[in-house]
Amino acid sequence: MPLTLAHISDLHIGQDYQGDGGARALRRAQQVIDYVNALPGDVDGVLATGDLADHGAPEEYRVVRELLGSLRFPVLPCPGNHDVREAYRATLLGEDSSGEPVNQVHHLAGFTIAMCDSSIPGRADGLLDDTTLTWLDKVLSDTEDPALVCFHHPPVALHVPYVDDIRLGNDVQLAEVLNDKVLAVLCGHAHTAATTTFAGRPLVVAPGVVSTLVLPAEGDHIVDFGLPPAIAFHVVDDRGLVTHFRSL
Repeated sequence: MPLTLAHISDLHIGQDYQGDGGARALRRAQQVIDYVNALPGDVDGVLATGDLADHGAPEEYRVVRELLGSLRFPVLPCPGNHDVREAYRATLLGEDSSGEPVNQVHHLAGFTIAMCDSSIPGRADGLLDDTTLTWLDKVLSDTEDPALVCFHHPPVALHVPYVDDIRLGNDVQLAEVLNDKVLAVLCGHAHTAATTTFAGRPLVVAPGVVSTLVLPAEGDHIVDFGLPPAIAFHVVDDRGLVTHFRSL
């Protein structure tokens, strides 16, 4: 049977929109959670590729924990540049607070899913540091299953200057770690659904929940707050990946 994953990203819980105290971000995130929970069928898991909180505050992660914990499917998260590792670990994961990269591996339905930390504390751009690349290399070397590699920052230019300036910085080093077990790379960060290739594999960027990135042809503002939240569904077998997008 193929693996089916829902993919959400960039909830930005706590984002203050026109003085609403985070109400808009929470409402949109809840809309996505409700949609996934109401699916008549099942998915194997829900990817959450970063910027789960807007300021990385413990109180934001308490809300994130409640939201994600209400999903009826396993949740596979990783941090983004708005997340703060110490609070993310302590409040969301219930682990000892640590500033080390938050990397986790999951095994679902015969697939290995590596959730990597591409955040750089205090910065908007991304990097898979030496600790993370060494960890990922071991995960991919040790598994006998087909694998997906997931993190926040896209490793390629998406032809939108605002987000391209803060993408993953060490794409060459990442490409060297990916072996023939890796079927696809899945990211967030850009607040726009996008597909391309990286290192000869599909690269899929999830749309944003809190807002949508504006392409240069669409205007000179950065994001559109009026478009609806959106998610991706990935269907994966040992031959590859197919992605479907849904606006809610």
